Amino acid sequence: MDRDGLAEFLRVRREALHPSDVGLPAGLRRRTPGLRREEVASLATMSTDYYTRLEQGRGPRPSRPVLTGLARALRLSDDERDHLFRLAGEQPGPPPGPPADVRSGVLRMLARLDAPGLVLDAKYDVLAWNPLAAALITDFSALPPRERNLLRLRFLTDRQTELFGEEATQEFAREAAADLRAATSTYPDDPEIARLVRDLLDGSPEFAEIWARHEVGRQQSLCQTIFHPQVGRIDVICEVLVVPERDQRVVLYTAEPGSESDQAIRLLDVIGIQELTTRS
Repeated sequence: MDRDGLAEFLRVRREALHPSDVGLPAGLRRRTPGLRREEVASLATMSTDYYTRLEQGRGPRPSRPVLTGLARALRLSDDERDHLFRLAGEQPGPPPGPPADVRSGVLRMLARLDAPGLVLDAKYDVLAWNPLAAALITDFSALPPRERNLLRLRFLTDRQTELFGEEATQEFAREAAADLRAATSTYPDDPEIARLVRDLLDGSPEFAEIWARHEVGRQQSLCQTIFHPQVGRIDVICEVLVVPERDQRVVLYTAEPGSESDQAIRLLDVIGIQELTTRS
């Protein structure tokens, strides 16, 4: 264990974080840059005294769960997490699960887009979306957090089939199942991925049949034709931007400028998630 190296690394990473990065208010008076020690300790579910001793180079050797909590609290990338483990004299091992926090810059980009956009993690949880994405696909805010998942929407409801048609959703089903299989290898200890697979196997014979093929692969395209109940057919061009340090994807749905599909998206921008009403 490199006590001094661990202490310095914790201090530098703590000071590099802004309160907004972890969902905390900035407050009026902060005498030091970054987060306070007690804030990191709370995020990592440990005592402030224990964290302080680690940062001062006089704490006991931290356990693997403690290191995992610190990596999560400090929003470390996979490389930074591995470095943290090695400083503590531990082999990194697989990451515990897909990161659920979305970079603030990505959130700002989503908010300013004039196209539908959402952020997916490795198990297809929808982590963030803009109003146009909600109007195009579904109002994710109205769903319980666990149900904000494209695989659950595909295999456990009729929502995606109604939107994208049978052929497109069958193709998505095969590719997404292979993508999920890859995620189970990347995050073998993640209970949420295991629960998702179990729920899909129990609730969808179609998923069980596809899962039995043991296909593995990352989905490269999410392009679809959407049959929207309010504005009709929309031919979308998907752009998938990868956020590698978070193992996340930003999915943007655009249409050919000036096309009928583009006009339909502009109409959705006006009506939002409210249903159209007929006026005489």
